[in-house]
Amino acid sequence: MNTGSDERAEVAVAADESKTSGAQSGQGLGSKAPEFIKARRVLHLSWQVGIFIIGLAVVVLGIIMLPLPGPGWVVIFGGMAIWATEFVWAQLVLRWTKRKVTEAAQKALDPKVRRRNIILTSIGLVIVAAIGAFYLYKFGFEMPWNIKNQ
Repeated sequence: MNTGSDERAEVAVAADESKTSGAQSGQGLGSKAPEFIKARRVLHLSWQVGIFIIGLAVVVLGIIMLPLPGPGWVVIFGGMAIWATEFVWAQLVLRWTKRKVTEAAQKALDPKVRRRNIILTSIGLVIVAAIGAFYLYKFGFEMPWNIKNQ
């Protein structure tokens, strides 16, 4: 018994292979569930619901970690990777994200950009050191909340 998801995956792979280059064309889109699960519609639907719930829990955990200590973005992308094992839309979003991260990394390695970042960081450190030196000159090692005469 065919669930229908195999046919969509084959169409998506055919459409995707025409757009991508050699390395990515071998990676097909669609469900990565085992064949015995894909062969039974109810089992495959249950599998997809379970994957969606687990991925959603991981993504929500990542969103919670964004303002709190923790690797929020890494956990969010981990949840997207969980979804990408089953859903084509998540696979496409993950591929787009990987492409953008790779482009940003290549841009960051550009010598002009690196030189600019080093110069801006140095200027920032000089400004912070100057403010710290002025504070120590004016108030010494006294904490700001303990200073009486401002």
